[in-house]
Amino acid sequence: MPPKTSPTLTEAELRLMKILWARGESTVAEIEASLPGKDALAYNSILTTIRILERKGYVEHRKEGRAFLYVPRVAESEAGRSEVRHVLQRFFGNSRERLLLSLLGDRSVSPEELERLKEMIAKETDAAK
Repeated sequence: MPPKTSPTLTEAELRLMKILWARGESTVAEIEASLPGKDALAYNSILTTIRILERKGYVEHRKEGRAFLYVPRVAESEAGRSEVRHVLQRFFGNSRERLLLSLLGDRSVSPEELERLKEMIAKETDAAK
């Protein structure tokens, strides 16, 4: 039985999605050429991963001549929100408060980041009124 596909992105899938988000429509060969040397993957590995992304709904393709051109169906910002929602549900019981407290407990938050967070919270509080 094949492993269950995750709705989130694996590291390899994310590397390919970042290329597609940056380049736009691309062939597998173009994606392969865009991978930095340290992240190089074989053509067949890229093709397999792209097909998985297509099954997950992140990518779609169209045929042009003999080539398949792949394009993202999901914007990078939406994929990021989806990943955060997944972590929120999986690790924090859908509690945004627990997630933020975990981040703040990290002690690596800069004063500038804290100030921006305060401003965003104040803005959201005003909007909720």
